[in-house]
Amino acid sequence: MSNALQEEKTRWAQYNFSYHFVWIPKYKKKILTGEVQKAVKLYIEEAVFRNNWKFIALETDINHVYCFISTLPKDFFFKIVVVLKGYSPIQLGKQFPKLKKISYKYGIWTSSYYIGTAGNVSAQTITRYINESQGN
Repeated sequence: MSNALQEEKTRWAQYNFSYHFVWIPKYKKKILTGEVQKAVKLYIEEAVFRNNWKFIALETDINHVYCFISTLPKDFFFKIVVVLKGYSPIQLGKQFPKLKKISYKYGIWTSSYYIGTAGNVSAQTITRYINESQGN
């Protein structure tokens, strides 16, 4: 996992899309301990790497997942949420059948989540850049 936000490049663009996600298990169940906690991290990492995203940070506590990743410009944040929250329950349900008791099928996460963005420049810097660019 990388500690710094770095700009990425393609043939046509330079970009830095970094998102901070937080979500919890259904009914605020305290399931993210021991082997389940390790497996959750593993499956989220797999989902990130399969989509060519990059980890900045990933942590869990007893009932929260905190994920900070850098993504590609083509990836809409909602797709990212669906991938991160959708892949792990299927795999966890296979590995830990007791988790199926939390909810029907494999849906162990609530439908809600937090998302925040981060970058190398502040809103103030962007505003100043736009204002100074007028007329050029």
